[in-house]
Amino acid sequence: MKRTRIIVALIVFAVVGVLVWLLFLRDGEARTLTGYIEGERVYLAAPVSGSVAALYVREGQRVAAGGRTFLIDPRVQRAQAESAAAAVGAAEARADDLRKGQRAEELSVFDAELAAAEAGERAAEADYGRIEPLVRRGIYAPARLDQVRAARDAARAQTAAVRRRREVAAMGARQDAVAQAEQQARQAAGGLSEAQARLGQLSPTAPAAARVEEIFYRPGEWAAANTPVLALLPDREVKLVFFVPEAEMARYRPGRTVTFRCDGCAAAGRARISWISPRPEFTPPVLYGRGSRDRLVYRVEARPEEAATLNPGLPVDVTPLEAGE
Repeated sequence: MKRTRIIVALIVFAVVGVLVWLLFLRDGEARTLTGYIEGERVYLAAPVSGSVAALYVREGQRVAAGGRTFLIDPRVQRAQAESAAAAVGAAEARADDLRKGQRAEELSVFDAELAAAEAGERAAEADYGRIEPLVRRGIYAPARLDQVRAARDAARAQTAAVRRRREVAAMGARQDAVAQAEQQARQAAGGLSEAQARLGQLSPTAPAAARVEEIFYRPGEWAAANTPVLALLPDREVKLVFFVPEAEMARYRPGRTVTFRCDGCAAAGRARISWISPRPEFTPPVLYGRGSRDRLVYRVEARPEEAATLNPGLPVDVTPLEAGE
C-alpha cells in the first residue's frame, strides 16, 4: 500500500512537471508578440452627380500612383468648360478693342472732316487777307472786316476741334473702361479654370500606389455627388500592429526594425516601428493567449517593407527584440 502511494505521488509529480514545462518554460522559449496587419482605405468620389461612364480598374488589381480609376459622364461639365472658354475669348477681344481705339474706317471719317475743316479755314484766311487791305483803304466798311475775322476764327476753331476728335478716336477708350474690361477678362479666365478643374475631378487618379479593395458602382450606374465609387488600399497605409508587454517597452522605439512571420508568407518580413502608444492598455481579448497573457501592453505600429503583399486582418507573430539589440 505504501508502495502504491509512492508510485502515485511520483506520477502526480511527473504530471505537474510536464504541465509546468508546457505552460511556462516551453511557452517562454517560444514566446512571440502577437499582432495583425491593418490598413486604412482611401475612398475616391466625384464632386458632382452623374452616371459612371467608364471603370478603368477591377477589384484586387494594383494601380500605380496617378493611374486612372473611373470616369463620371463629362458631357455637362465639358459643355460648361466650352462656354467658359468662349466667355474668355469674348472678354479678351473686348479689352483688346478698347485698347486699340476705333477702326481704320471710323478714323477715315474723322480724316475727311479734318480735311474739310482745313479747307474752310484756308478759305476764311484768304477772305480775311483780301478784305483787310480794302478796309484800310476805305473801300469796305470796318464791319466787313469784323465779319471776315469772325469767319476766320470760327474756321480755325472748327479745324482744331476736328483734329482733337481725330486724336482722341485713335487713343482708344478711357483707362478706367479698359481696366474694367481687363478685369472682366480675368474673371472669365477664372471661370474657365474652375470649369476645367471640375472637368478634371470627374476622373480621379490614385493618390499613391495602391490595391483596389472594393468597387461600389459599375458603368451605367448613377453615383451621387461625393459618394465613393471605389476604395483603394495604398501601400503606405498598410501597417503592422502588435502589442508589447509593459516590462519590455524600453527595447522599442520609433525607427527600430522588427521581424515577423505570418501564415502563407514565404519568408520572414521586416517592419520599421513608426508609432508607439504613450499609454498602456489591457491585452485585447482577440489576442489573449498563453503567448500574450500580459495584463498591460503597449500598442506598437510599424511599416512593413513589402506592404503590397500583405492583407489587412492577417495575423502575424513578431519576434521580440532582445535587451542588448
